[in-house]
Amino acid sequence: MSEFRRPSFEDVVAEASEGSPWALGSLYRQFQPGLLRLLAMIAPHQAKDLASDVWFEVAGGLQRFSGDERAFRGWLAGTARHLVIDAARRSGRRPEPSEVGNGAELASFAARVVAVLPRDQADVVLMRVVGGLDVDEVARVLHMQPGTVRFLQQRALRRLARQRDPEPLTA
Repeated sequence: MSEFRRPSFEDVVAEASEGSPWALGSLYRQFQPGLLRLLAMIAPHQAKDLASDVWFEVAGGLQRFSGDERAFRGWLAGTARHLVIDAARRSGRRPEPSEVGNGAELASFAARVVAVLPRDQADVVLMRVVGGLDVDEVARVLHMQPGTVRFLQQRALRRLARQRDPEPLTA
């Protein structure tokens, strides 16, 4: 009787970088829900299309990737952020978070609140809270020092705490 051994994350990435459909599918199933949550917050009307673009970029760059699952999540978040910024540049405007479908009141509330923050603070809060990245991962993705990330997060949270009613918030 042979014992089934689940492949390690590193094995899955190695197989995926060689084009293995099962390995790419495994990465997609594991990380797509978090990627969609992040994109729904920063680009709600384009989230699914941008997620597809992110996976296209990831599939093409897997041979250059090294790291663990947390590093991979950070790489996904950074790729998503860059694609959102590129899409906004092409359209000539800053992406505006708005009502997220399916009656997701919490997501809608968070999107409206984050809309009032400067871009750097909003990026930090989204990556920390929605993306689940730690300070060091956010620092790598945003090309900042960890102290800068902590400072921006603190300023953002103070500003959000001063807001009593999120409805009248404006950018």
